[in-house]
Amino acid sequence: MSERDAAELRSSARRLALQFTVLMVVVLALMGIVLYSIVAASTSESLARSLEDATRVDSPRDASPGVFVAISGHDGNRESSSRVPGGLPDLAAMERVAATGVRESGTFSAGGRSYQVLTVVRGEHVVQSAIDTHESREALERLGWGMAVSGAAATLMAAGLSVVMANRAMRPLAASLAQQRRFVADASHELRTPLTLLSTRAQLLRRKLGGAGYSLEQSAVEVSRIVEDSKLLQEILDDLLISSDPRSTADYAPVDLNDIARTAVSLAGPGAEERCIVLELDIPEGPVMVTGSGVALLRVATSLVSNALDYAKKSVAVGIAVEGSDACIRVGDDGPGFPEGFKAAAFNRFASARPVTHDTGAPRHYGLGLALVAEIAVLHRGKVVIESGPAGGAVVKVILPMVKR
Repeated sequence: MSERDAAELRSSARRLALQFTVLMVVVLALMGIVLYSIVAASTSESLARSLEDATRVDSPRDASPGVFVAISGHDGNRESSSRVPGGLPDLAAMERVAATGVRESGTFSAGGRSYQVLTVVRGEHVVQSAIDTHESREALERLGWGMAVSGAAATLMAAGLSVVMANRAMRPLAASLAQQRRFVADASHELRTPLTLLSTRAQLLRRKLGGAGYSLEQSAVEVSRIVEDSKLLQEILDDLLISSDPRSTADYAPVDLNDIARTAVSLAGPGAEERCIVLELDIPEGPVMVTGSGVALLRVATSLVSNALDYAKKSVAVGIAVEGSDACIRVGDDGPGFPEGFKAAAFNRFASARPVTHDTGAPRHYGLGLALVAEIAVLHRGKVVIESGPAGGAVVKVILPMVKR
């Protein structure tokens, strides 16, 4: 994955994680509000029930601990004298209830504390009960702080987990998009060479047809070559489609590298002739067999030859050799060679450092040639090596295991 794709993956994962975190915060906030409301309502109901029960006692001394009770009647006032808060009983409220017979409930503040007060008529008496709400409020405050702290911790955990999960979720999508970009780049690069060959052959054929003494048989030969180039173009496209789908597998078979070299040189012949570059072919007498995809290996050879032609001054040498149990495709040119320190990065995508030397139709280079060659070599259990030529220039060697006899 490229740095650009990795940056897009991180950015998308952060956005997805942020959205998920906001969603979690909203959900937790709603759950907290509902829970707090339920607890607050339950506490209020419990206080009201305790006040109601306290008004039914026969004597203030029978009141539950923490509950103040005052009873007023014809026999005088009786109250929980040992637990009387300052300001209670509320005599004004008791007088109103005695006069109207309608119960009153509310809050009463005294001594910096707040009380829930209920005043009712029980028979011939007016009864007033009061409960200090300080502990209830503290309990609700502790609940609120606890929910806030736990919500913040849950939010942080959700944020961290969402980043991890978002990265995992986005990685296949990012890989798919990267593969799509890679296919487009590979197809653009790989199809450029055969399309250039087709165009060159067609131009040469047009020139020859315009000249005198060009026979119909010669024209048929050139047209047949154009047809072969078109067939190769189709095979390259099929191979690209197979390599772009990880579920697809290419059928490997024994391939003679001598045939690959001959075809690559034949295809590059018109381009070399147009640039006045000599193409040299050096292959052994017997076949040099490897196991692989003939189309993919031809892509390797044509890509190496095409790149060499772009950088060569006068000549390009194409050779096949046997090195122990390995076979070697060797393509060298007499161009400027690779700069020092660039060989390690030469197989990276979009890496290009050599200037084009010829003046006619200089193509734009995207730095994909050696990267694709290296990938195909790895798929064939081989490797690519860059060397310096004996008289300058660059030599690229693709080393592949030979078929075991």
